[in-house]
Amino acid sequence: MSQPRILELVKTQCRIFSLNFNPQRLRLGNKILRQRLRGPALAAWYPKKDVSFRDLQNTYKPLGLTTFDEAEDDREEAIQIAKLRGKGRPKKKRTAAESKSAKKKK
Repeated sequence: MSQPRILELVKTQCRIFSLNFNPQRLRLGNKILRQRLRGPALAAWYPKKDVSFRDLQNTYKPLGLTTFDEAEDDREEAIQIAKLRGKGRPKKKRTAAESKSAKKKK
């Protein structure tokens, strides 16, 4: 059989069986694209998120009820203590444009 006839046969075969026709044998990544998606399996690995205290706070806020989150209060207090010791997060770096606009405002 001639080469063009073989190519036509392979092209038809690829069309019938839903394969990619790649006579130049280029690396197209089809092997990766044919694999099953990993997202659903990875998502199923982690447990479902339960209701947090913040969700309850947001639910009761429109009703006018106040809530107290002791863990959040402790976290904020620890941040304040760290700031007083000089261990807080650093200030944002200012760019030249920001420093010019700050001087104009004064």
